[in-house]
Amino acid sequence: MTQHQAVLLRLPSPLTPQQLNLPPSTPLSSLIPESWDAYIRTASRILDPQATVGDLHDDRGSYHPISLEVCARIRGGKGGFGTQLRAAGGRMSAGKTNTDSCRDLSGRRISTLKEAQRQAELLESAPAIKAAAAAAEKAKLEALERKLGIVPPSRTGESSSSGDSNGKRMAEVDLEELAKKKHKFDDHAFLEESREINENVRSAVSMGE
Repeated sequence: MTQHQAVLLRLPSPLTPQQLNLPPSTPLSSLIPESWDAYIRTASRILDPQATVGDLHDDRGSYHPISLEVCARIRGGKGGFGTQLRAAGGRMSAGKTNTDSCRDLSGRRISTLKEAQRQAELLESAPAIKAAAAAAEKAKLEALERKLGIVPPSRTGESSSSGDSNGKRMAEVDLEELAKKKHKFDDHAFLEESREINENVRSAVSMGE
């Protein structure tokens, strides 16, 4: 006489577990209704539905129940959720990586190294900046002198040799006569800045009242 095997079959909630006594030749697939989309597992692994109860044994004897669990299958899986998270993280961190607070192998902060490099570049470009500012100032002064009909001392020889009768030396300029003349001030940048300052002062005074 074939000895039956005690099986404790735990079903999905809210169904209650069942205590069964089955022949060893009983296939595990017969424990699940055909309309169910489920699988059977133990505490450690998923079982083959073609296996039988006899393939499962307990060293403590056939009277000791084998614990099986029926689990429902979930269709669709994760749906690429992990990929979407990685893509969103890449978009969030793109162009916003700030490593200034990190340190190099010598222990110095990256922000300190960047500031030192910026200062070195400024020191290297300082002569060129000063030369450009001096050239711009000189060009502006020469343009003003041309408007006033004044010939700079360095160009007096060229003016006299070319026969320019309108040119004057700096020492020959009558300052009183020059002051009586009306000159048009056309520094648009200065005028615009002055107008903005006046408007800001008026708005500040009106807000204070």
